[in-house]
Amino acid sequence: MRKLSAFIIIILVAGFFLAGCQREQGSEYRKYSDGFFDCFDTLINVTAYTKSEQEFEFHYERIKNRFEELHRLYDIYNDYEGINNIKTINDNAGIKPVKVDKEIIDLVVFAKEWYERTGGKVNIAMGAVLKIWHEYRQEGLDHPERAKVPPMEKLKEAARHTDINKVIVDQEEGTIFLADKAMSLDVGAVAKGFAAEIAAREAVEQGLSSAIINAGGNMRIIGKPLDGIRGLWGIGIQDPDKFIVSDDGSNILDTLFVKDTSVVSSGVYQRYYFVGEKMYHHLIDPDTLMPGEHSKAVTVVTEDSGMADLFSTAVFLMPYQEGREFVEGLDGVEAVWVLQDGRVEATDGMKKMLKSYGATGAL
Repeated sequence: MRKLSAFIIIILVAGFFLAGCQREQGSEYRKYSDGFFDCFDTLINVTAYTKSEQEFEFHYERIKNRFEELHRLYDIYNDYEGINNIKTINDNAGIKPVKVDKEIIDLVVFAKEWYERTGGKVNIAMGAVLKIWHEYRQEGLDHPERAKVPPMEKLKEAARHTDINKVIVDQEEGTIFLADKAMSLDVGAVAKGFAAEIAAREAVEQGLSSAIINAGGNMRIIGKPLDGIRGLWGIGIQDPDKFIVSDDGSNILDTLFVKDTSVVSSGVYQRYYFVGEKMYHHLIDPDTLMPGEHSKAVTVVTEDSGMADLFSTAVFLMPYQEGREFVEGLDGVEAVWVLQDGRVEATDGMKKMLKSYGATGAL
Protein backbone atom coordinates (compact mmCIF):
# COMPACT_ATOMS: atom_id res chain seq x y z
CA MET A 1 0.00 0.00 0.00
CA ARG A 2 2.87 2.36 0.66
CA LYS A 3 4.77 1.85 -2.56
CA LEU A 4 5.71 5.32 -3.76
CA SER A 5 6.50 5.59 -7.44
CA ALA A 6 7.73 9.12 -8.07
CA PHE A 7 9.98 7.77 -10.81
CA ILE A 8 7.86 8.96 -13.73
CA ILE A 9 6.65 12.49 -14.30
CA ILE A 10 4.75 14.07 -17.13
CA ILE A 11 6.97 16.78 -18.55
CA LEU A 12 4.88 17.96 -21.47
CA VAL A 13 1.66 18.83 -19.65
CA ALA A 14 1.93 22.37 -18.28
CA GLY A 15 0.78 22.91 -14.72
CA PHE A 16 0.34 19.17 -14.20
CA PHE A 17 0.28 19.24 -10.42
CA LEU A 18 -1.99 22.25 -10.18
CA ALA A 19 -5.75 22.47 -10.58
CA GLY A 20 -6.62 24.54 -13.59
CA CYS A 21 -7.48 24.57 -17.28
CA GLN A 22 -5.98 25.59 -20.57
CA ARG A 23 -7.68 26.18 -23.92
CA GLU A 24 -5.71 24.83 -26.87
CA GLN A 25 -5.81 26.98 -29.99
CA GLY A 26 -8.10 25.51 -32.62
CA SER A 27 -9.48 22.87 -30.31
CA GLU A 28 -12.95 22.55 -28.81
CA TYR A 29 -11.42 20.87 -25.80
CA ARG A 30 -9.87 22.42 -22.73
CA LYS A 31 -7.24 20.82 -20.55
CA TYR A 32 -8.09 20.54 -16.86
CA SER A 33 -6.08 19.10 -13.99
CA ASP A 34 -6.74 18.41 -10.33
CA GLY A 35 -5.43 16.07 -7.64
CA PHE A 36 -6.04 14.58 -4.24
CA PHE A 37 -4.09 12.94 -1.41
CA ASP A 38 -4.89 10.27 1.21
CA CYS A 39 -5.22 7.35 -1.21
CA PHE A 40 -2.39 4.82 -1.44
CA ASP A 41 -0.19 7.25 0.49
CA THR A 42 0.48 9.42 -2.54
CA LEU A 43 -0.76 12.27 -4.70
CA ILE A 44 -3.22 11.11 -7.36
CA ASN A 45 -3.62 13.57 -10.20
CA VAL A 46 -6.08 13.57 -13.09
CA THR A 47 -5.34 15.58 -16.22
CA ALA A 48 -7.95 15.46 -18.97
CA TYR A 49 -9.18 17.17 -22.10
CA THR A 50 -12.92 17.82 -21.91
CA LYS A 51 -15.34 20.25 -23.52
CA SER A 52 -16.23 21.94 -20.25
CA GLU A 53 -15.19 22.25 -16.62
CA GLN A 54 -18.46 20.58 -15.65
CA GLU A 55 -17.59 17.54 -17.75
CA PHE A 56 -14.13 17.39 -16.18
CA GLU A 57 -15.56 17.60 -12.65
CA PHE A 58 -18.00 14.77 -13.47
CA HIS A 59 -15.13 12.43 -14.36
CA TYR A 60 -12.74 13.72 -11.72
CA GLU A 61 -15.16 13.17 -8.84
CA ARG A 62 -15.97 9.64 -9.98
CA ILE A 63 -12.30 8.75 -10.34
CA LYS A 64 -11.58 10.25 -6.92
CA ASN A 65 -14.46 8.39 -5.26
CA ARG A 66 -13.42 5.12 -6.87
CA PHE A 67 -9.83 5.48 -5.67
CA GLU A 68 -11.08 6.19 -2.15
CA GLU A 69 -13.21 3.03 -2.21
CA LEU A 70 -10.36 0.90 -3.51
CA HIS A 71 -7.90 2.41 -1.05
CA ARG A 72 -10.09 1.28 1.81
CA LEU A 73 -10.44 -2.22 0.34
CA TYR A 74 -6.71 -2.71 -0.28
CA ASP A 75 -5.53 -1.08 2.96
CA ILE A 76 -3.35 -3.30 5.17
CA TYR A 77 -3.05 -0.80 8.03
CA ASN A 78 -6.53 0.47 8.92
CA ASP A 79 -10.01 -0.82 9.72
CA TYR A 80 -13.14 0.77 8.25
CA GLU A 81 -16.62 0.34 9.63
CA GLY A 82 -18.72 -2.05 7.57
CA ILE A 83 -15.80 -3.06 5.30
CA ASN A 84 -13.81 -6.27 5.13
CA ASN A 85 -10.48 -5.34 3.58
CA ILE A 86 -6.96 -6.76 3.28
CA LYS A 87 -6.30 -5.94 6.93
CA THR A 88 -9.42 -7.90 7.90
CA ILE A 89 -8.04 -10.92 6.01
CA ASN A 90 -4.69 -10.57 7.80
CA ASP A 91 -6.36 -10.20 11.20
CA ASN A 92 -8.20 -13.48 10.62
CA ALA A 93 -5.18 -15.48 9.43
CA GLY A 94 -5.47 -19.04 10.70
CA ILE A 95 -8.88 -18.29 12.17
CA LYS A 96 -11.53 -18.15 9.48
CA PRO A 97 -12.25 -17.21 5.84
CA VAL A 98 -13.26 -13.60 5.29
CA LYS A 99 -15.99 -12.60 2.85
CA VAL A 100 -14.73 -9.71 0.73
CA ASP A 101 -15.72 -7.58 -2.26
CA LYS A 102 -15.04 -8.73 -5.81
CA GLU A 103 -12.28 -6.14 -6.25
CA ILE A 104 -10.24 -7.92 -3.57
CA ILE A 105 -10.94 -11.38 -4.98
CA ASP A 106 -9.90 -10.20 -8.45
CA LEU A 107 -6.65 -8.65 -7.19
CA VAL A 108 -5.64 -11.73 -5.16
CA VAL A 109 -6.47 -14.15 -7.99
CA PHE A 110 -4.50 -11.95 -10.40
CA ALA A 111 -1.50 -11.81 -8.04
CA LYS A 112 -1.53 -15.56 -7.42
CA GLU A 113 -1.56 -16.28 -11.16
CA TRP A 114 1.36 -13.97 -11.88
CA TYR A 115 3.31 -15.27 -8.87
CA GLU A 116 3.76 -18.49 -10.81
CA ARG A 117 4.44 -16.77 -14.13
CA THR A 118 7.11 -14.47 -12.67
CA GLY A 119 8.93 -17.27 -10.90
CA GLY A 120 7.76 -16.04 -7.51
CA LYS A 121 9.38 -12.62 -7.80
CA VAL A 122 6.15 -10.85 -6.78
CA ASN A 123 4.56 -12.53 -3.78
CA ILE A 124 1.66 -10.77 -2.04
CA ALA A 125 2.04 -13.29 0.82
CA MET A 126 5.41 -11.67 1.77
CA GLY A 127 3.73 -9.50 4.38
CA ALA A 128 5.61 -11.01 7.33
CA VAL A 129 8.98 -10.21 5.74
CA LEU A 130 8.00 -6.80 4.39
CA LYS A 131 6.63 -5.76 7.78
CA ILE A 132 10.07 -6.32 9.32
CA TRP A 133 11.76 -4.25 6.61
CA HIS A 134 9.13 -1.53 7.03
CA GLU A 135 9.77 -1.34 10.79
CA TYR A 136 13.54 -1.17 10.40
CA ARG A 137 13.28 1.38 7.58
CA GLN A 138 10.97 3.60 9.62
CA GLU A 139 13.30 3.40 12.62
CA GLY A 140 16.23 4.30 10.38
CA LEU A 141 14.37 7.30 8.98
CA ASP A 142 13.18 8.51 12.37
CA HIS A 143 16.49 7.87 14.13
CA PRO A 144 19.34 7.64 11.60
CA GLU A 145 21.90 7.08 14.33
CA ARG A 146 20.08 3.84 15.24
CA ALA A 147 19.59 2.58 11.67
CA LYS A 148 20.15 -1.16 11.27
CA VAL A 149 19.61 -3.93 8.75
CA PRO A 150 17.12 -6.59 9.89
CA PRO A 151 18.90 -9.75 11.14
CA MET A 152 18.83 -12.50 8.52
CA GLU A 153 17.65 -15.01 11.12
CA LYS A 154 14.58 -12.87 11.76
CA LEU A 155 13.88 -12.49 8.05
CA LYS A 156 14.27 -16.23 7.42
CA GLU A 157 11.85 -17.04 10.24
CA ALA A 158 9.28 -14.65 8.74
CA ALA A 159 9.88 -16.15 5.28
CA ARG A 160 8.59 -19.49 6.59
CA HIS A 161 5.15 -17.85 6.58
CA THR A 162 5.02 -16.63 2.97
CA ASP A 163 3.64 -19.67 1.13
CA ILE A 164 1.21 -18.21 -1.40
CA ASN A 165 -0.46 -21.62 -1.72
CA LYS A 166 -1.82 -21.03 1.77
CA VAL A 167 -3.78 -18.05 0.46
CA ILE A 168 -7.07 -19.85 -0.14
CA VAL A 169 -9.53 -18.10 -2.47
CA ASP A 170 -13.11 -19.38 -2.77
CA GLN A 171 -14.53 -17.43 -5.68
CA GLU A 172 -17.99 -18.98 -5.38
CA GLU A 173 -18.30 -17.97 -1.74
CA GLY A 174 -16.35 -14.74 -2.22
CA THR A 175 -13.94 -15.51 0.63
CA ILE A 176 -10.21 -15.46 1.29
CA PHE A 177 -8.51 -17.47 4.03
CA LEU A 178 -4.88 -17.41 5.13
CA ALA A 179 -4.16 -20.96 6.28
CA ASP A 180 -1.06 -19.91 8.26
CA LYS A 181 -1.84 -17.78 11.31
CA ALA A 182 1.58 -16.07 11.10
CA MET A 183 1.23 -14.95 7.47
CA SER A 184 -0.14 -11.71 6.07
CA LEU A 185 -0.82 -10.13 2.71
CA ASP A 186 0.97 -7.05 1.41
CA VAL A 187 -0.42 -5.94 -1.95
CA GLY A 188 1.83 -2.90 -2.38
CA ALA A 189 3.42 -4.25 -5.57
CA VAL A 190 0.13 -4.26 -7.45
CA ALA A 191 -2.70 -2.45 -5.62
CA LYS A 192 -2.10 1.06 -6.92
CA GLY A 193 -1.88 -0.03 -10.55
CA PHE A 194 -4.83 -2.38 -10.14
CA ALA A 195 -6.91 0.47 -8.72
CA ALA A 196 -5.84 2.84 -11.51
CA GLU A 197 -6.92 0.30 -14.12
CA ILE A 198 -10.36 -0.12 -12.54
CA ALA A 199 -10.86 3.65 -12.28
CA ALA A 200 -9.67 4.25 -15.85
CA ARG A 201 -11.86 1.58 -17.43
CA GLU A 202 -14.92 2.88 -15.63
CA ALA A 203 -14.09 6.45 -16.68
CA VAL A 204 -13.85 5.36 -20.33
CA GLU A 205 -17.23 3.64 -20.00
CA GLN A 206 -18.60 6.95 -18.70
CA GLY A 207 -17.30 8.82 -21.75
CA LEU A 208 -13.81 10.07 -20.84
CA SER A 209 -11.65 9.89 -23.96
CA SER A 210 -8.46 11.85 -23.24
CA ALA A 211 -6.74 11.77 -19.87
CA ILE A 212 -3.85 10.67 -17.71
CA ILE A 213 -4.45 9.26 -14.25
CA ASN A 214 -1.20 9.67 -12.36
CA ALA A 215 -1.31 7.53 -9.21
CA GLY A 216 1.90 8.62 -7.55
CA GLY A 217 3.88 8.11 -10.74
CA ASN A 218 1.92 5.07 -11.94
CA MET A 219 0.55 6.42 -15.21
CA ARG A 220 -2.67 5.15 -16.78
CA ILE A 221 -3.11 6.91 -20.12
CA ILE A 222 -6.50 7.23 -21.82
CA GLY A 223 -6.51 8.17 -25.49
CA LYS A 224 -4.32 10.96 -26.84
CA PRO A 225 -4.05 14.67 -25.94
CA LEU A 226 -6.89 16.51 -27.70
CA ASP A 227 -4.96 19.72 -28.33
CA GLY A 228 -4.85 19.40 -32.12
CA ILE A 229 -1.06 19.43 -31.95
CA ARG A 230 0.11 16.17 -30.42
CA GLY A 231 -0.86 12.61 -31.19
CA LEU A 232 0.92 11.16 -28.15
CA TRP A 233 1.46 12.10 -24.53
CA GLY A 234 5.03 12.80 -23.43
CA ILE A 235 6.16 10.97 -20.28
CA GLY A 236 9.51 11.87 -18.77
CA ILE A 237 11.61 9.07 -17.28
CA GLN A 238 13.65 10.34 -14.37
CA ASP A 239 17.34 9.61 -14.03
CA PRO A 240 17.60 7.31 -10.97
CA ASP A 241 20.88 8.94 -9.98
CA LYS A 242 19.09 12.28 -9.61
CA PHE A 243 16.65 11.77 -6.77
CA ILE A 244 15.09 15.21 -6.70
CA VAL A 245 12.41 16.04 -9.29
CA SER A 246 13.50 19.19 -11.12
CA ASP A 247 11.38 21.77 -12.92
CA ASP A 248 14.04 22.38 -15.57
CA GLY A 249 14.09 18.79 -16.80
CA SER A 250 17.75 18.25 -15.84
CA ASN A 251 16.81 15.05 -14.02
CA ILE A 252 15.07 13.50 -17.05
CA LEU A 253 16.81 10.47 -18.50
CA ASP A 254 14.58 10.19 -21.58
CA THR A 255 11.03 10.83 -22.78
CA LEU A 256 8.41 8.27 -23.79
CA PHE A 257 5.66 9.11 -26.30
CA VAL A 258 2.55 6.97 -25.76
CA LYS A 259 -1.23 6.76 -25.82
CA ASP A 260 -3.84 4.29 -24.53
CA THR A 261 -1.42 2.46 -22.27
CA SER A 262 0.17 2.37 -18.80
CA VAL A 263 3.66 3.37 -17.73
CA VAL A 264 5.02 2.25 -14.35
CA SER A 265 8.52 2.25 -12.89
CA SER A 266 10.29 0.63 -9.97
CA GLY A 267 13.53 2.14 -8.70
CA VAL A 268 16.05 2.02 -5.88
CA TYR A 269 15.25 5.51 -4.62
CA GLN A 270 11.47 5.33 -4.26
CA ARG A 271 11.58 4.39 -0.55
CA TYR A 272 14.90 3.88 1.17
CA TYR A 273 17.03 4.52 4.21
CA PHE A 274 20.74 4.47 4.99
CA VAL A 275 22.72 2.26 7.34
CA GLY A 276 26.05 4.01 7.48
CA GLU A 277 26.92 4.85 3.88
CA LYS A 278 24.84 2.07 2.32
CA MET A 279 21.33 2.66 1.01
CA TYR A 280 18.60 0.03 1.46
CA HIS A 281 15.53 0.42 -0.74
CA HIS A 282 12.09 -1.15 -0.37
CA LEU A 283 12.01 -3.66 -3.25
CA ILE A 284 12.77 -6.93 -1.49
CA ASP A 285 13.83 -10.02 -3.43
CA PRO A 286 11.91 -13.07 -2.13
CA ASP A 287 14.96 -15.26 -2.86
CA THR A 288 17.53 -13.27 -0.89
CA LEU A 289 15.13 -11.41 1.49
CA MET A 290 17.27 -8.34 0.74
CA PRO A 291 16.75 -5.34 -1.55
CA GLY A 292 17.18 -6.25 -5.22
CA GLU A 293 20.57 -5.34 -6.69
CA HIS A 294 20.29 -6.04 -10.41
CA SER A 295 19.06 -2.62 -11.60
CA LYS A 296 18.71 0.97 -10.48
CA ALA A 297 15.35 1.31 -12.18
CA VAL A 298 13.00 -0.44 -14.58
CA THR A 299 10.17 1.18 -16.54
CA VAL A 300 7.45 -1.00 -18.06
CA VAL A 301 4.88 -0.03 -20.69
CA THR A 302 1.80 -2.19 -21.22
CA GLU A 303 -1.90 -1.55 -21.62
CA ASP A 304 -3.14 -2.81 -18.25
CA SER A 305 -2.02 -0.72 -15.28
CA GLY A 306 -2.21 -3.58 -12.79
CA MET A 307 0.06 -5.66 -14.99
CA ALA A 308 2.45 -2.75 -15.52
CA ASP A 309 2.69 -2.26 -11.75
CA LEU A 310 3.37 -5.93 -11.07
CA PHE A 311 5.74 -6.36 -14.03
CA SER A 312 7.87 -3.36 -13.06
CA THR A 313 8.55 -4.94 -9.67
CA ALA A 314 9.08 -8.44 -11.05
CA VAL A 315 11.50 -7.33 -13.77
CA PHE A 316 13.38 -5.08 -11.36
CA LEU A 317 14.04 -8.12 -9.16
CA MET A 318 15.28 -10.27 -12.05
CA PRO A 319 18.80 -10.28 -13.48
CA TYR A 320 18.80 -8.17 -16.65
CA GLN A 321 18.94 -11.01 -19.17
CA GLU A 322 16.25 -12.99 -17.35
CA GLY A 323 14.06 -9.91 -17.13
CA ARG A 324 14.54 -9.12 -20.80
CA GLU A 325 13.60 -12.66 -21.82
CA PHE A 326 10.54 -12.44 -19.59
CA VAL A 327 9.38 -9.15 -21.16
CA GLU A 328 10.08 -10.29 -24.71
CA GLY A 329 8.03 -13.42 -24.06
CA LEU A 330 4.92 -11.33 -23.37
CA ASP A 331 2.66 -9.69 -25.94
CA GLY A 332 2.30 -5.92 -25.76
CA VAL A 333 4.90 -5.37 -23.02
CA GLU A 334 8.01 -3.19 -23.39
CA ALA A 335 10.66 -2.14 -20.89
CA VAL A 336 13.72 0.01 -20.31
CA TRP A 337 16.39 -0.73 -17.69
CA VAL A 338 18.90 1.49 -15.92
CA LEU A 339 21.48 -1.04 -14.74
CA GLN A 340 23.78 -0.75 -11.75
CA ASP A 341 26.71 0.34 -13.92
CA GLY A 342 24.58 3.14 -15.42
CA ARG A 343 24.04 1.37 -18.74
CA VAL A 344 20.58 1.87 -20.27
CA GLU A 345 18.95 -1.02 -22.14
CA ALA A 346 15.57 -1.11 -23.86
CA THR A 347 13.46 -3.58 -25.80
CA ASP A 348 13.08 -2.90 -29.49
CA GLY A 349 9.44 -1.85 -29.06
CA MET A 350 10.39 0.56 -26.28
CA LYS A 351 13.05 2.19 -28.46
CA LYS A 352 10.32 3.19 -30.91
CA MET A 353 8.69 5.22 -28.11
CA LEU A 354 11.82 6.96 -26.81
CA LYS A 355 12.89 10.48 -27.76
CA SER A 356 16.53 9.38 -27.77
CA TYR A 357 15.71 7.03 -30.66
CA GLY A 358 13.83 9.68 -32.64
CA ALA A 359 10.26 9.36 -31.33
CA THR A 360 8.10 12.50 -31.07
CA GLY A 361 4.60 13.30 -29.89
CA ALA A 362 3.63 15.42 -32.89
CA LEU A 363 0.66 14.54 -35.04
